[in-house]
Amino acid sequence: MKKIINFIEDQEKKLEDTFKEIQKVEFYNQKKILEAMQEERLASTDFHWTTGYGYGDVGRDKLEAIYARVFATEDALVRPNIVSGTHAISLALKSLAQVGTTILSITGPPYDTLQKVLGIQGEEKTSLSAKGIAYREVPLLEGGAINYEALKNPQLYENVSLVILQRSTGYSNRRAFTIQELERAIKQVKSMTSVPVFVDNCYGEFTETLEPSQIGADVLAGSLIKNPGGGLAYTGGYLVGKEDLIQWIASELTAPGIGKECGLTFGQTRTNLQGLFLAPQTVANCLKGMLLFSTCFEELGYTCVPSSQDPRSDIVQAIALKDKDKLLSFCRAIQATSPVDSHVTPYPWDMPGYEDPVIMAAGGFIEGSSIELSADGPLRAPYWVYLQGSLTYSHCKLALIKILEDFM
Repeated sequence: MKKIINFIEDQEKKLEDTFKEIQKVEFYNQKKILEAMQEERLASTDFHWTTGYGYGDVGRDKLEAIYARVFATEDALVRPNIVSGTHAISLALKSLAQVGTTILSITGPPYDTLQKVLGIQGEEKTSLSAKGIAYREVPLLEGGAINYEALKNPQLYENVSLVILQRSTGYSNRRAFTIQELERAIKQVKSMTSVPVFVDNCYGEFTETLEPSQIGADVLAGSLIKNPGGGLAYTGGYLVGKEDLIQWIASELTAPGIGKECGLTFGQTRTNLQGLFLAPQTVANCLKGMLLFSTCFEELGYTCVPSSQDPRSDIVQAIALKDKDKLLSFCRAIQATSPVDSHVTPYPWDMPGYEDPVIMAAGGFIEGSSIELSADGPLRAPYWVYLQGSLTYSHCKLALIKILEDFM
């Protein structure tokens, strides 16, 4: 044990300057969120909630106004009946893409769960493909970079009604795209076409001082049980962007003619706002923890994405373990150091929306919360483990100690 602790502390010393930079980003985002709440005159009475259709819920409206300010957009939709990040993204795609046209991804293939939404995997009768909306993508360059040159081809945009980008890594071997990289891509797209640009912002919120909505994206989507919920949100998702586009999406969530006017909050406004307030600090803890993991595992000879030297724009750390048993061991150690269900042993299973069996370790207070420390990975070579979250840096460090018992 002492050998492991000394090893970790030696790696921590290398990270002092980087940790200071993370704290600067945290401070900036904390100030931004605090000022948004003050400017919207958030009051204790806003935490009351209505029943039935949710008419006149001022807290719900205040929450969405605060989200719009934080992300510098015209409007926002933040609801507990958006069940996941995939649901939020699906709502955007179904609302903004037109039948008989094509959705264009310029960041390679999307996350596994979206492939059935698009209809490029499976035979779902409610997929976009089944409804007459086609899909094509621009492959990434070797090494996982956006192919900016390909975006200059006018033929690429023929019959396209929506351009999409995925900020985070997903189950891939690339790092998240930085705001600077996304901005370059979006500017190129905007010079070629006037169709809306959508960004899957999951795992990326508050990792940098700017959000994709501030560099040209028309709509963003994400999950409240990832970064912006701060570990307190029970469920839900958000979409922010241009007012007319958000209204279209709201009508897809409820019904045409109803839009944002209805929707019960089930008393979650307080925790959603408190979670948002804590989010910058929680995200900073995540970034520090993921950076420590990458530094330690690189020292042990493993490939990490992002590397300890790469810029970070999401809270995900991928490590190529190259061995099925090591993947199982890693995830089981994460589970064993969780505050909830630490006595449970995770096994791979055929998870809905995924093509390979997936092992998931997630012993959090909110089930499925990716802002709490968790790890998962599909059972396919080279056996990448995807680590994310941690409400506190110390929890990350404790989990790392447990994992390294089987790796050192």
